[in-house]
Amino acid sequence: MTVIALVGARRRVPLAAGACLLSFTAFWLAQRAADVSMIDLMVYRAEGETVRAGGDLYALRTTEAHLPTTYPPFAALLFTPLTLLDTADMRTLATLGNLLLLVAFTHLALRLVGPVPTAGGVGHARVETALWVSALAVWAEPVWTTLRYGQINLLLAVLVLWDLSRRPGHRWAGLGIGIAAAIKLTPALFAVFLLLTGAAEAVRRGPWRPPTRHACVAAVSFAGATLLAAAVLPYDSRRFWTRMVFEAGRVGLAEDTANQSLRGVLARLLHTDEPGIWWAVAAAAVGALGLTVSVHAALRGERARAAVSCAATALLVSPVSWSHHWVWCVPMALLVWTDAPRRGGRARWAATGAVVLVFCSYALWWVPHGVGRLELGQNYGEMTLSALYVGTAFAFLLQGAGRNRTSDPPVDQAVAKE
Repeated sequence: MTVIALVGARRRVPLAAGACLLSFTAFWLAQRAADVSMIDLMVYRAEGETVRAGGDLYALRTTEAHLPTTYPPFAALLFTPLTLLDTADMRTLATLGNLLLLVAFTHLALRLVGPVPTAGGVGHARVETALWVSALAVWAEPVWTTLRYGQINLLLAVLVLWDLSRRPGHRWAGLGIGIAAAIKLTPALFAVFLLLTGAAEAVRRGPWRPPTRHACVAAVSFAGATLLAAAVLPYDSRRFWTRMVFEAGRVGLAEDTANQSLRGVLARLLHTDEPGIWWAVAAAAVGALGLTVSVHAALRGERARAAVSCAATALLVSPVSWSHHWVWCVPMALLVWTDAPRRGGRARWAATGAVVLVFCSYALWWVPHGVGRLELGQNYGEMTLSALYVGTAFAFLLQGAGRNRTSDPPVDQAVAKE
């Protein structure tokens, strides 16, 4: 019977692969029909060209939108190979790469969530599930917009999840987080989370726990990448780390409806382009809450909840978190789905359906937005729609905080044994 079940599981994988390929093809055609600009990819290419030409990286303004360079100098070094491709090939390869990264991201998320129960074996079930989920997830607004702009969000998420899904004590765990943080600063919060988790475990079991090692590897890899960029681009590195890193306004308008962070919600709520102290207080409070939830989840062995909680916290407290940064909605929905059975079948569908609806409805774009700073005049109904990602993430953290008051047994132990 086991052999028959295994053969059946293997046969279902091609079916899932076919469905995923069909969905990706329809997605590709839809994006071509929409004449997507992949404007951020063009910015990356311009950064690479500036590096090769020895120009001033942070004086760059490119594309019809006159977009500036906002990432650390190390990112620009990584973008230099884009200059070797013509625009059409670059766009095609970027789209293909992001689609493959989506499957990898989903697979790693499933690995972190835990084994998928099946008579056909965990491995085949995970591959099959990853393909089905990817076929659906590609239509979620954050994923659609990531590919529309040619963004690197899925690459950063894969680097982070590659680290967090390793077994405890893996010698290279932390490398991905460090590299991701050197490309874009937001993933650095995962290193803080690992350090706090290691400190908490040290109090219980003695010093130098695996999370501490992971945090140190992340810090060293971040420092190495940053110093490499400083050696190659000393002027740009000095400008970024002494000035540009503090200028959140370079990234975009705080009140933009695409800004799905606490700062964006407060800017729209208060009808101001700079919420100031209100944002600082809210970010500090939510940051403390989110890191507490993440650390407690990690101590209980719930590595998936810890990772998603930390990701949600980073996106909430960041000055600007564009809607396409929320690709973490994919593991969030998977976690809600796998966690909900203890509350019953209807609750499972309701909770998962609510998360899917938020991120697949594109509702944040149903409000006034665009030229003329229309977001500053939103009414309460419109502000609710343009705060859906933030509200969902905050509800997820509060639900995690409620779990902290219980003594649930570890649920992700099986992942560490693989």
